[in-house]
Formats: sequence, C-alpha cells, structure tokens
Amino acid sequence: MSEIEAFLTASEERDIVEAIRLAELNTSGEIKVHIEKTANGDATNRALEVFHTLKMDNTKLQNAVLIYVAIEDKNFVIYGDVGINNVVPNNFWNSTKDIIQSHFKAGNFKQGLVEGIQKSGELLKTYFPYSYLDTNELSNDISKG
Repeated sequence: MSEIEAFLTASEERDIVEAIRLAELNTSGEIKVHIEKTANGDATNRALEVFHTLKMDNTKLQNAVLIYVAIEDKNFVIYGDVGINNVVPNNFWNSTKDIIQSHFKAGNFKQGLVEGIQKSGELLKTYFPYSYLDTNELSNDISKG
C-alpha cells in the first residue's frame, strides 16, 4: 500500500468528499483536496502547479480553493484563486489553517480536512454566497499525485 493510500481509508475519503459537497451548499466557491507523497520542493509552488493542472483556475468566478497536502513533507497549503484573493483580507485562511494544523499535529488527518473544508465553506459564504443557479464546476473527489 502506498503512503498516499495509507493516509486515509476509503471511508475517510468518502467523509471528506461529503464534507466538500455540504460545504459547497453554502457557497458558489469550489473546494478541492489534493494529496500526494511529497511536494519535491516548495509546497506553495507545488500547490499552484496542481491548482493549474486540475484547471481550478477556470471557474466562472475564479473562486476555487485547493487544500494541498504533502504527506511525507508534513506540510499543507490552502491556495485560493484570484477571485477570492482580490476580495478577502490577507489573514482570511488563518482560521482554516489553524483548524487543519491542530488536527494534523494530533494525527487526525480526516478530521482536520473535514473541519477545514467546513470552515472554508463558512468563510467563502460571506463573499461568494450559494446561488440556486450555481453549478458544481469541479469534481468533489480527492485528487492524488
């Protein structure tokens, strides 16, 4: 079993996908989780690469957010698209980061991601409220590298 497959069980992955689905009921924002073994360098730069590879920069309102996790590096990045970053304060993701980090430090990876996703949905709701016209532009599935 690879390190990526061992990071979360199938049941935990389903819980995370469900958390994304529920969080996106609050916002027109798109939330995605990507997990890989290592960033092979700077995690923020790698998160940006993954963001573009997954075409997350193609959402209509440019309001996608990526939660990127590099398992071996023990690192994660929350990366919001330009539409988000143009309207939110600089410290916008700090509360989400703190939630994820506290759970990760305790080895509760699923819970950290679920609560981080929930918090992201709550925060995005203020700037990007859900509309009945909203379509799910990105798959809620976890991507893996």
